[in-house]
Amino acid sequence: MTRKSASCTTMLVGKNASLDGSTLIARNEDAGAVSLPQKFVVIQPEQQPATFHAVLSGCSIPLPKDPLRYTSTPEADESQGVWAASGINSANVAMTATETITTNARVLAIDPLVKEGIGEADFVSIVLPYIRSAREGVLRLGELLETYGTYESNGLAFADREEIWYMETIGGHHWAAIRIPDDAYVIAPNRMNIATFDFDSQDTLFSDDLPDMIISNHLNPDFEGINLRHIFGSATEKDTRYNNPRAWYIQKQFSETASDPLDQDLPFICLPKKKISVMDVKWALSSHFQNTPYDPYGNGTASERTRFRSIALNRNQQVHILQVRSHVPDEIAGVHWLAFGPNTFNGVVPFYSNVNETPKGYCDTTTTYDPGNSYWLTKTLALIGDQDYDLYSDLAEQFEQTIMANCLAIQQKIDQTIPLTNQLLEEANREMAQLYLSHATQLLGEMVERGNTKMKLRFSLTD
Repeated sequence: MTRKSASCTTMLVGKNASLDGSTLIARNEDAGAVSLPQKFVVIQPEQQPATFHAVLSGCSIPLPKDPLRYTSTPEADESQGVWAASGINSANVAMTATETITTNARVLAIDPLVKEGIGEADFVSIVLPYIRSAREGVLRLGELLETYGTYESNGLAFADREEIWYMETIGGHHWAAIRIPDDAYVIAPNRMNIATFDFDSQDTLFSDDLPDMIISNHLNPDFEGINLRHIFGSATEKDTRYNNPRAWYIQKQFSETASDPLDQDLPFICLPKKKISVMDVKWALSSHFQNTPYDPYGNGTASERTRFRSIALNRNQQVHILQVRSHVPDEIAGVHWLAFGPNTFNGVVPFYSNVNETPKGYCDTTTTYDPGNSYWLTKTLALIGDQDYDLYSDLAEQFEQTIMANCLAIQQKIDQTIPLTNQLLEEANREMAQLYLSHATQLLGEMVERGNTKMKLRFSLTD
C-alpha cells in the first residue's frame, strides 16, 4: 500500500435548510504536496466489472449484477486505484467519499485496521452503482466493511431526494451512520464528527455489535449518554489546529455561534440562521478565515496567519456539490456541481448527471500539464493569484459570479424544455464547460496584464 488518502472538508445541507428544497452533499477533495489531476466521467453499466480489484490492498470484491450508470470524479492516473470520490447514479442517489477522520488507540486495539481491506479508493465504485436510496448506501457499505474490513478511518455521505445520511467507519470492521435532520446542516473536518447518538432511533444505523463493543470494553468516558466522538474519536492538539477551526468558522458564519476555534466539542448538527444555497456551500468550501486574524491572506501576525489549517488550500484538487432536486422531473433531478483546483480561484459548474458522456476539458484530464484543460487551467489561476491575493481577488470574485450567473441561466432554460433528452442535457453540459474554459482563460489573461505592472524587473524610464 503506497498511497494514503489526504484530508478534505465535507458540508451537508438538509432539504428544508437549503434554498430550493434540494438535498446537498459537498466536499473538497484535497491531496498532499503533489498535484493529483482529476477528471469528470460517466461510468456505464457495461464498464462496471464483475469483480472489483482494490489496487492498494489487493482485495477482490465480487459485485452484484445490473449496476446503474453514474457520474464519477476519479484521478487521471488510476495506477494506485480509481479514487472515484463523488457521483450521482441514474436513480438520483448521490455519494461523496471520503472524509479522512481520526480515531484513538482504544478502538484500534479492539478492532485493528485491515491492511487487506477496502478504502477510499474503492468505496464509490463498489457502492454507488448498486443503491437506490441514501439509506441503502449506508447498509451496502456497512455490509462490505463488516465482510472485508477497511485499512483507514473515513467519513462519507449519501443523499437522495428526501434524505442525507452521514456515515463513519470505526476501527477495521465497525461503523455508524446518522440521518441529517431536514432543517440542519453539517460541516465536517478531518476528525470523527458524529457526536450525540441514539441507538434506538429510526434515524441511526450501525454495525450490530457496536453497542456491546462500547459496553464490554468500557469505552464510554461520559457519565451520561452516548457521544461517538468522545468514544471513538480523538481530542488532540492537532485537532485544535487542523480540524476544529474549520468547523468553528463555518458555524460562526452560518449559525452565529460564539464558540472558540479550539473547542473540542463543537456541535456536529447545526441549524442555520437562513436557508443555504449552492453558492453559500461553495463560499464555505472556498473560505480561508476571511475577516479574522487567521486568514493566510489577511493582516494578522505571521503566527496568527499560519496558526490554523484553512478550508481552501493549495491542496484542493476539486470541489463537488451533489444536488438532488425535489421539484423537477427525474431526468434533471441530479446536478453534479464541479470545479477543479484550489477553490480561491475557481467556479463550480452545474453539470446534469443524467448523461452518457461528460464534456471535453473535464473528461480528458492527463497527468501532463495542459492549460486548455479545466484542472490545469484552474491550478494556473490559483498559483498566480496566490502570489498577490489582494491584487487579483476582485477579478476572481467577478469571474465566479459570471460563471454562476451564466450557468444558472443555461440551467433555467434547459429545465423548462420538453422533452428532456440525454442529448439535450449533454449539449447543455458542453455549453457550460466551454463557458467556464473561455472565461477562465480570459481571467488568466487579465491576471497576467495586471501582474505585469507589478513585476520587479522594470524601470520607470522608457525611450
